[in-house]
Amino acid sequence: MIRLKRIPLLAMLIILGACSSGVLGKKVKEPFMGNAYESNNRFWRGTGKGSSSQDNIARSKADLDAKAQLAGQVNTTMKQVADQYLSDTGNERAADIADKFQSLVRQTMNTNISDLRKIGEKKFYNEQTKEYTVFMAYEVKKNAMLRFMKRQAKVDQTINERQRDLIEKIIDEELSKLDDDDD
Repeated sequence: MIRLKRIPLLAMLIILGACSSGVLGKKVKEPFMGNAYESNNRFWRGTGKGSSSQDNIARSKADLDAKAQLAGQVNTTMKQVADQYLSDTGNERAADIADKFQSLVRQTMNTNISDLRKIGEKKFYNEQTKEYTVFMAYEVKKNAMLRFMKRQAKVDQTINERQRDLIEKIIDEELSKLDDDDD
């Protein structure tokens, strides 16, 4: 009886061993991979890749891909920050303020990513396929982006004074956390 229980386990181990020996293919290391190109407590970072038979189109695709990744991270982080802040404060109009905060984030991302820095760009040409592939990496300092958002909130006509105060408080708390991390 004990031997019969071991057979499925043994069969599963054999199958798993066969799968790990290259069914997916060889792992490829692309430019701008690793810790230096990942977001951390001081920076949001995004990388992009674009391919085309024309180098300027490949470059544009990589640029757009990297910026979209960066914007998505900023937006996700800000949504989490706003949700956490508003749930902690128990504000009765939390949903309205969260919507305004998210709107401010989207507006900021659509108009200008503050303090955007290109930290790398590499272009490759494949003779066989006659195709260019471009890799690009950007970063934004979190504190610069938050300060820019705070300035945007002050001039945004769609936000009333109470909402503006709450948004500024949220941003100030995040800036304070960043300052504490730097120490």
